[in-house]
Amino acid sequence: MAISFGPGRITPAVKALLIANIALYVVQFLLPAITEFLGLSPELVLRRFWLWQPVTYLFLHGDLFHLLFNMLALWMLGVELERLWGTKEFLRYYFVCGIGAALTTILVALLPFDFAGRVWLSLTVGASGAIYGLLLAYAYHYPTRPMLFFPIPIPIPAKYFVIILGAIAFLSSFGGRGSGVAHATHLGGLLVGYLYLLRGRGGITGELKYRLLKWRMARMRRRFDVVQGGGRRGGGWDERVH
Repeated sequence: MAISFGPGRITPAVKALLIANIALYVVQFLLPAITEFLGLSPELVLRRFWLWQPVTYLFLHGDLFHLLFNMLALWMLGVELERLWGTKEFLRYYFVCGIGAALTTILVALLPFDFAGRVWLSLTVGASGAIYGLLLAYAYHYPTRPMLFFPIPIPIPAKYFVIILGAIAFLSSFGGRGSGVAHATHLGGLLVGYLYLLRGRGGITGELKYRLLKWRMARMRRRFDVVQGGGRRGGGWDERVH
């Protein structure tokens, strides 16, 4: 069996995003003061009306490893999704997830809980909200594709990989102080990406109808199996009639 690494030739939108993220990281490294100005701070967005932050925070990163991991995921996942959807739809989805993750972070900061106060004063940077949206879309379209969940070097089907990441993000959103990871932003990217993908089935209502229809069809199959030969099962390949 042949083994290959990477999704192949890079696509236009992914290439542009990689260049933009790397370029902004260099600028950020040379001028650290822009981090507060372009990063995401719920307090600054709502009190000073720095409304560009839910977009610009996507192009800043905390350190070199943060940048490398996000860009690796963007390349590995984004190339296949851009080929599948086309450049325009891919960019739309990417920014919907990234901006939606930022808005989720702001909403969490307004909740009447202790952890919300830390989110209110925090400064979030990184493309992780959009990357989590890409993870969800990848699992949605390629649910059985194997993915590695570090530090466990065991391939896990993409659909379960995303469930694990979502559970970690959700539980960690209520965890201890000073983790340095914007779990609410990650969770927001997953939720917004899921809601966006539901459009293809008519939104949440359409998804519920789809699931109900599948359940009813499964019940009908069990109820109306017709078998030749006085109810005897297990004969030839053509004995079971649907």
